Amino acid sequence: MMVDWLFKPRSPKPIDTVLDPGCGTGEFIDGILRWCKHMGLAPPSITGVESDSRHMPVLLDKYKKNRAVRVEHADFLADGHRKFDFVVGNPPYVAITSLSESEKAEYRARYATARGRFDLYLLFFEKALSSLAPGGRLVFITPEKYLYVETAGPLRNLLSHFHVEAIRFVREDTFGKLVTYPTVTVMNNAMPGPTQIVRRDNTTTTVSLPLGKDSWLPLLEGESSPNGAITLSDVCLRISCGVATGADDVFVQPMDGLDPTIRRFSYPTLAGRELTPTTVDLKNRFVMLIPYDTNCRLLPMEKLGSLGRYLMRGDIRRRLLARRCVRRKPWHAFHETPMLRDILRPKILCKDICEKPHFWVDRSGRIVPRHSIYYIVPHEPDAVDAIAGYLQSPAAQEWLTRNCQHAAKGFLRLQSRALQRLPLPDDVALAIAGKGIMRRVRSHAQQAEPSFM
Repeated sequence: MMVDWLFKPRSPKPIDTVLDPGCGTGEFIDGILRWCKHMGLAPPSITGVESDSRHMPVLLDKYKKNRAVRVEHADFLADGHRKFDFVVGNPPYVAITSLSESEKAEYRARYATARGRFDLYLLFFEKALSSLAPGGRLVFITPEKYLYVETAGPLRNLLSHFHVEAIRFVREDTFGKLVTYPTVTVMNNAMPGPTQIVRRDNTTTTVSLPLGKDSWLPLLEGESSPNGAITLSDVCLRISCGVATGADDVFVQPMDGLDPTIRRFSYPTLAGRELTPTTVDLKNRFVMLIPYDTNCRLLPMEKLGSLGRYLMRGDIRRRLLARRCVRRKPWHAFHETPMLRDILRPKILCKDICEKPHFWVDRSGRIVPRHSIYYIVPHEPDAVDAIAGYLQSPAAQEWLTRNCQHAAKGFLRLQSRALQRLPLPDDVALAIAGKGIMRRVRSHAQQAEPSFM
């Protein structure tokens, strides 16, 4: 199917060149050869690049008698500037956590898309586009996340300068048990033009993708908000993921039996697994030991008293020193600085991964959520119930279901970027924040350029 989309406008000639930049054991090469045989055409010149030496014996044996196919044992992301008329493939999905520090530094120096917590398939997109001849075509199958996650902003900016002909959401079980919510992107190395969207329910639409890094998901889903619409971020002080200590086994302890001498550094804490749709009361069985003051400053060891002595224990100190974050931080620091001045306020909590969005209210403002929970802090503490009520409404639930990232088995991944963009109806915004903020937001929006054109 992807090969058919690749050659749909123009059948390849023997002098044309085709690249599969991560060819594995040759599935796409085989697809090209089958397509040409079916169409009664001589195959083009095909180059497969593969870095995994385990696949080379299979590739070399399979194509040793086929002069149209050339296989290279090489790293596609390394140097090389050849141009190809067609590029097709399934680039590797390799998260940043699987890369060494030297690899991350090298990629960040070389690729504009290697920003934040990048994945290698983003870099393959960038390198493949630079390898595409003028008027050439590219068809990739990748996770759909590049359409909306913040990390892929540089890639969206790059793609928006080409003609993205089609974005086709394909079956969730395309790769069997590996649920990746795949998407096929069809591109042409030409000036930007209209993009056909084919959703998983086979409905279609045509859109004009915006320039820049903004998420494409609202546009692809047909979302439209009036100019100056109030969003959840406009009425909130902070919308963020919970605290990441990098060593919960050290810093999170049962509330019962806690050493009284370190109680002053302890805060009630919750993890996502402790919240269920039937949870009514936010009961805390655990506390988080936090070596920071409420101004987000890490306290020196001499001011931690008994907590410092606990952290200095041989086994505990070795555990903390084994974390990656201590390469750039003091050894007893958290992976991320806890923003206690914002967290210790009335707030709304939600799980980062859920079957259906659900929200709980911490009116006391005492709970410090862990990394598997997102927290929403209104500017006005009295607004927590009104905001939580709207978040539980059918309108908000439908919007979040359409705009949040998909996870395995039909679950949703709630993230701050999506929550921040949630539009609030005028009556809800007025009830939450009053007329003043509505005037300020609309005045700002009228002065700014629209996000989508």
